[in-house]
Amino acid sequence: MSPPVTTTSHTSFERYTGTPKLMVPAFAVGILGLLATLGGFFATSAKGETAHAYLIGFTYWVGISIAFLIMQAIFHTAKAKWLIVLRRTMETASAVIPVFFVLALPLLAMAAYLYPWWEGSSLTQGYSSLELEHLSHKQHGYLNNHLSFPPGVGVRHIIYFGLWSFAAWRLRTWSLKQDTEGGLDFTIKQRKFSPGVLPFLALTITFASFDWLMSLTPLWQSTIFGVYYFAGSFLAAFCILTIVTVNAQGKDLYGSLVKLDHFHNLGKLMLAFTAFWAYIAFSQFLLVWIANIPEEAPWYGLRIFGAWRPLSIALFFLHFVLPFGVLLSRKLKLQPRKLAVVAVYLLVIHAVDLYWLVWPALSGDAGPTFHWSLLTAFFGVGGIAVGTALLLARGQYTLTVKDPYIAESLRYVQP
Repeated sequence: MSPPVTTTSHTSFERYTGTPKLMVPAFAVGILGLLATLGGFFATSAKGETAHAYLIGFTYWVGISIAFLIMQAIFHTAKAKWLIVLRRTMETASAVIPVFFVLALPLLAMAAYLYPWWEGSSLTQGYSSLELEHLSHKQHGYLNNHLSFPPGVGVRHIIYFGLWSFAAWRLRTWSLKQDTEGGLDFTIKQRKFSPGVLPFLALTITFASFDWLMSLTPLWQSTIFGVYYFAGSFLAAFCILTIVTVNAQGKDLYGSLVKLDHFHNLGKLMLAFTAFWAYIAFSQFLLVWIANIPEEAPWYGLRIFGAWRPLSIALFFLHFVLPFGVLLSRKLKLQPRKLAVVAVYLLVIHAVDLYWLVWPALSGDAGPTFHWSLLTAFFGVGGIAVGTALLLARGQYTLTVKDPYIAESLRYVQP
């Protein structure tokens, strides 16, 4: 065992040995959930329901992991010091990204039940001859499932996950080496690397959201859809960071070193991205509604009129009005346990938001419906992701113990 590292004059840390109390149940839930979901897809006739449920679960968890990666790059670029005490959690969460590449593979088997543009899909039955021509000619250069040029979705996924995995593991490797060697060199490397990779991270998550979610209705297009997906995922990432920090109490865990000033900042970021999500959602709606283009307007028409209207209205109040009003309270943001409750609520609403994005492509005018695979897919993907993160945390410090600015982060006071 390595000797304890002193982080302050009163606190020493050893490497986190981990506990099976969380990791084993997480993997168990994940494996059972995935088996149930895949079994439901291959053994039942509800292939469309299972495929859309798996897409919701996958995009929910992978979006959060990518958001943690982008968050690191932003804060390294800004040379922010206050959150260094929280950074190891972000590094661990983003290091799970390679696992999501494997978890994306079932989408290939389900793709024909998700995407009308997928070769062999039967989802084009309601399309007119003109719309089919549009898909097969004008959009085929981008929406195709061939490993050829122009690059189809398969090639793009290799690019996406290759870049994300490289960036996440590069930043984490430097950080872990710094735990042993100390010094300023690794901090300099992270601060030089992050600004260069940040634009590519932003572009890849944008195009990934086009491939995963927007192309469910391929004739509908929005240039800010990637920002919408990013905003929701970023908000969810701050919520998870808050929940983990509140519960990271005990031997060799960093939570006891986090001050109320740090939680106040996390609460302010949750408030900011609640407002940012609403701003992007309204901007996208307004642009599509004013233009009233036949290929675009029906996407909102389906969700605003008829059976989907109650959920659309509820989402406005539950995802924006209510949390925005609650998070305005300074007193709440200085009470970690209550802030964590709000974070849990927002995580649930983020799942509802993704359901609102994905499920209408399946149920159409029938409105919101429920299928058991919504739960098995969500907890299946989530269990594997959480279990992997806990596994990666074992044997490492939960704090960046030799970062040259860690003491400054621990002393952080609101300006």
